Amino acid sequence: MIALVVFAHGSKVEAANEAVREVSRRVQTRSGYVTEAAFLEIAEPNLPSAVEALVGRGATRIAVLPYFLAPGRHAERDLPRLVDNIRGRLRDIHSNVRIDAAANLDGHPALVGMLIDRATAVLEET
Repeated sequence: MIALVVFAHGSKVEAANEAVREVSRRVQTRSGYVTEAAFLEIAEPNLPSAVEALVGRGATRIAVLPYFLAPGRHAERDLPRLVDNIRGRLRDIHSNVRIDAAANLDGHPALVGMLIDRATAVLEET
């Protein structure tokens, strides 16, 4: 089974964490893949726990989708380290499971369109 993890920083503001969970639900609906939200810190579940839950549900291929707009410490250092640690643990217990992280959102062509949509909306307000 293929599964996805929408991976975000985590916030003390629960509404922000719930917004990430909602994005995760929408990704699942549109993609058809089982999808979980996970957080680097502050909120739960963390990435190892989310991966463990997905493997428990039968996932053998997991893609971690960083929910970060730009490159930075979390996307470029923390996430690869976490994924490597999880790979090491999976190798010993579930050798058939593969996990990889996608690129962050920076540079994706859809971001420009989204920004223009937001600008248009605010500029058209009366």
